[in-house]
Amino acid sequence: MKIKKTYSYALWSAIYLTLLSVAISAITYFVVSEHLGLGTIIISTIILFLISFFIIQYRAEHFIYRRLKKLYKDVSILDIDDLNKESATTDIEEISKSMQDFVEGKRLEIESLTERDSFRRDFLGNVAHELKTPLFTVQGYILTLMEGAINDKQIRMKYLDRANKGVERLVAVIKDLDMIAKLENEGTKLNVENFNILELIQNVFDLFEMKAKKRNITLSFDKIYEFPVFVKGDIEKIEQVLINLVVNSIKYGKPNGTTFVGAEEYSDKKFIIKVADDGEGIKKEHVPRLFERFYRVDQSRSREQGGSGLGLSIVKHIVEAHNENIFLKSTYGEGSEFSFTLKKAR
Repeated sequence: MKIKKTYSYALWSAIYLTLLSVAISAITYFVVSEHLGLGTIIISTIILFLISFFIIQYRAEHFIYRRLKKLYKDVSILDIDDLNKESATTDIEEISKSMQDFVEGKRLEIESLTERDSFRRDFLGNVAHELKTPLFTVQGYILTLMEGAINDKQIRMKYLDRANKGVERLVAVIKDLDMIAKLENEGTKLNVENFNILELIQNVFDLFEMKAKKRNITLSFDKIYEFPVFVKGDIEKIEQVLINLVVNSIKYGKPNGTTFVGAEEYSDKKFIIKVADDGEGIKKEHVPRLFERFYRVDQSRSREQGGSGLGLSIVKHIVEAHNENIFLKSTYGEGSEFSFTLKKAR
């Protein structure tokens, strides 16, 4: 019958103590029996107790260390070098707590790695899809022209125009991919300065005036401002934030509607910049994921409108690089309002 490991440990400990006791008793009887007294018995007992205590302690630690070492070997994700004899103890509660902390740490690491792997797969799939669609479109038009359609001037110009739109979409995707890669890998280097946010908003309005007119959307301030509003930040990157938000409001705003942009006091040290439209709005279930890369509320409609699907993710990175917050309020069927904070200029 196989002896239980704990019994084996107890058996060998008992054998060692018994042999030690017999040896001490024999020496005491044959060598110093005539001098044996109460004091000698007490001293012998104390010596026996101390020696026994250290033997049991050593045996216990050695036993636990060997068991833990085997456990580390059995579990491949654990590193045997992480374990040393100093960590061994006879306090079972301490061992249990230590192992629980270790296992919890490894569990979190595994969850993080699993999440990253899932994110990597989704990201690669999204990139492939975003690039594949315009590439196939351009290829299709070019092949059609090569097969003889190029001889028809009307068809030639129409197909070249459509192919150009496909190339423009490819360029937009690659530019946004390059930007978000730099934001995430290299970090955002900010050239912080004081500037008038109202003037920057007007520049963005001028830039996209024609784009807005195509959908009969009016770009307007939310009120008449008597004085400039000076904020502190990287003017080029904040302009990119405004561009992305205004372009989105044009794409998804209601035809014949209005996009309102404005700035108001948020706190003693900050302003809040708001970009609001009266479009179709966003359903609540989409709001938590709206700033994820390539996430689209309406896949088919979003791709018809163009864009890379990275605009809001870039906005979030830039705003957070300024140590500021971005907010979203949306009522489905009524419109959406994106807003972000900026420090007041001194």
